[in-house]
Amino acid sequence: MTRLSLYRDSASADPGPTLLLESDDAEVIAQALAERGLGYERWPVKPELPAAADHAAVLAAYAGEIAQVQASGTYPTVDAIRLGPDHPDRIALRQKFLSEHTHSEDEVRFFVEGRGLFVIHLEGEVLQVLCESGDFLRVPAGTKHWFDMGSAPHFTALRFFDNPAGWVAEFTGDPIASRYPLLD
Repeated sequence: MTRLSLYRDSASADPGPTLLLESDDAEVIAQALAERGLGYERWPVKPELPAAADHAAVLAAYAGEIAQVQASGTYPTVDAIRLGPDHPDRIALRQKFLSEHTHSEDEVRFFVEGRGLFVIHLEGEVLQVLCESGDFLRVPAGTKHWFDMGSAPHFTALRFFDNPAGWVAEFTGDPIASRYPLLD
């Protein structure tokens, strides 16, 4: 179930993060994120994809939704990422995005299957958004965040870009991510 956990940003000397709000209500989540300049929607998902479905099959299954997003002209490039618990690079991929970073473009994801934890660091707040299938999330360019796919990842997501080359993470060097709960 999708869940928002909103914490007061705590300094490393503090005893730990202070939980201010926790909700699994999609309307509450959408409103809280919108108030902070983030986008969140719930979209219908297709029946479960076959285990052997490759990226092309995922893109084909969601061609209508992709066309809808691309019609705005903002995100002309899309790809699909699918990671399972047996992926040979799962440990390295998880570690790579557990550190706070930013991107020079929006980070836009639609979770087709599974789940992942987006953590967004705004001035004075940290928002953990446990995204599950059906969640569409938009994090504006320059927003500090990190992502946890868990130790046994299971997710498929569409990723939308405004740059055909895709996005590049710019790490902040702040150890803040180590002070907040992980997906597992």
